[in-house]
Amino acid sequence: MVAAAAAALWLAGLAAGPQTPPIFNPGAPGASSRVISAAEAVELGRTSFTADDVAFMQHMIVHHGQAVEMVELLRTRGVHPTVRRLGQRIAMSQEAEIAVMRGWLTDRGQPLEMPGMGGGHAGMDHSAHAGHAMPASDTPIMAGMLSPAQMQALAAASGPAFDRLFLEGMIRHHQGALDMVDALLANPDAAEDTMLSDFTTSVVADQSAEILRMQSLLSDL
Repeated sequence: MVAAAAAALWLAGLAAGPQTPPIFNPGAPGASSRVISAAEAVELGRTSFTADDVAFMQHMIVHHGQAVEMVELLRTRGVHPTVRRLGQRIAMSQEAEIAVMRGWLTDRGQPLEMPGMGGGHAGMDHSAHAGHAMPASDTPIMAGMLSPAQMQALAAASGPAFDRLFLEGMIRHHQGALDMVDALLANPDAAEDTMLSDFTTSVVADQSAEILRMQSLLSDL
């Protein structure tokens, strides 16, 4: 009789399907924890961002924007077919990532730009636009980007000289992105948002691989 009852319970367990462990959400100090659904856990993960996370995304949008500007110059000034194809892939991936970052900020109710950053080009010197013939600055608007003077030198080059400057500049630019990820991850509680964590992992993997590819191309020029 006991064996029959145990068998019935075992069969009932099979019919109910595999069991998933409960997900506990720790309560506030003094409050008890509670079990939440998988959907609630995902939603909580979406909101676990910090001010450093937001600043990272805002900065990386500007940083990626400069890479797209560099590829725009490559289209008319570069000559090496492999460099041109690599540039196209870089532009496509960086434009897609810009869309992801803008969506991430928008979904969390955060501004797309940091105060004072402006929404213009990400490295060109615009002093001449205001009628002031000032020399381009040697200081990038943020670490890991080319300075306005370096962007101006790139825009003035053509042919093989441009290809070399482009690869040197893009290697430096990509290394800047890796440094930005390292700086973010050094902050307590940063990049715990699932989507942001996946994004930083992708940036490190893709841009590390592209640095190696560009170094190889540069050695062949």
